Amino acid sequence: EKAYLTYLVEEAATGLDLHGAGVVVDCANGGSSRVAPRVLGRLGAQVTAIHAEPDGENINRDCGSTHPASLQAEVRRQEARLGIALDGDGDRCLLVDERGALVDGDGILALVARHEVTRGAWSDPRIVATVMSNKGLHRTLRDAGVGVVTVDVGDRNVVEGLRREGLHLGGEQSGHIVFGPDHHHIGDGIYTALRVLRVMHETDRPLSELAACYHPFPQVLVNVPVASKPHVSEMPSVAEAVRAIEEELGEDGRVLLRYSGTEPLARVMIEGPDLERIQRRAHELAARISAEIGA
Repeated sequence: EKAYLTYLVEEAATGLDLHGAGVVVDCANGGSSRVAPRVLGRLGAQVTAIHAEPDGENINRDCGSTHPASLQAEVRRQEARLGIALDGDGDRCLLVDERGALVDGDGILALVARHEVTRGAWSDPRIVATVMSNKGLHRTLRDAGVGVVTVDVGDRNVVEGLRREGLHLGGEQSGHIVFGPDHHHIGDGIYTALRVLRVMHETDRPLSELAACYHPFPQVLVNVPVASKPHVSEMPSVAEAVRAIEEELGEDGRVLLRYSGTEPLARVMIEGPDLERIQRRAHELAARISAEIGA
């Protein structure tokens, strides 16, 4: 623990001065409960730690990156500069800005990538994201001249993508961010928070301003009760409808069609910049599925 703390303070946070900054950290009653508040305190922050009393059973219970509501409330109450939500094993990080708004993994990827590219730190301006990342992230990064390599869900796939392409940053919407060779290809929530704090420090801008570059596109999810679960290729009219919607949305949208693993349901998810349009298309697609295999 001591070596890890020293590394974070002396190497990962070199030159980062947090004196006077109010920071609230939610440790999810997990592995970061001792070290996260100490790291931030060593850097001069005024730290409030919540959910930092693990008893072996309360890990992630109504707290941490999967339940950030209590952190958001505490940041607002204290008018803190930043809230940090870790998870039980400390590899995820979601952030809360000074207004109490949540910044997820896509938001973190967007603001860090834009900063690194603006200061000319990367010879290859691309990042790695998974299929779960919102298409709004792709739009935000495209506007900043940053490309996205898309991989399947899972931090293992993100790490493989970073190694294969020789890139510096990748991650998931869930807050699992990996800083390739900068941090030994390890997902580390405290390190992620320090990297964002560094961007705030170097730009002298609050998190709400930095995160405003990213606008997630709306998503519509429709569940369709089904009698069977054939592959889409066995339903030509459905496959054709999916193709038509994907063509219409272009690179700013997507269609995900999958069956529930536990219930007799088909799930239709469409994402795109225009909410009314994707709602209409989702219900049209759902009706077509229902006509073919509806329960």
